[in-house]
Amino acid sequence: MRRQFLLFFLLVPFWVSGAQAAEQPYTAAAFDKLLAARQPLAVVLHADWCPTCRAQAPVLKELAATPEFKNLTILVADFDTEKALRKTLNVSQQSTIVTFSGGREAARASGYTDRDRLTSLLRTALPTGAK
Repeated sequence: MRRQFLLFFLLVPFWVSGAQAAEQPYTAAAFDKLLAARQPLAVVLHADWCPTCRAQAPVLKELAATPEFKNLTILVADFDTEKALRKTLNVSQQSTIVTFSGGREAARASGYTDRDRLTSLLRTALPTGAK
């Protein structure tokens, strides 16, 4: 009984975290791996000094916690330091979000802070049957 109790508490964090979208810092390795695996992905080019980015962040965090986006990974890249990524994605402004579905770019937008617009944008990363 004690072993089952301990096992339950060791596994709960993994079980709970699996029910939410994964929002994590951008790394080139994670980006490449997710694209190669054709996983639903959104890349957010964020700058701490950007008022629009600061408005986007809590809305994205809220959406990431919803069941609809449980299989979506959100990579948050620093706009100022990730110059190679900006060049690769052809992004010239902070607060840009680029979504990928099936390993290909699905959509992009800059300056969205409204929950409905961000929801629609993130949905472009989901497989057709999941929308």
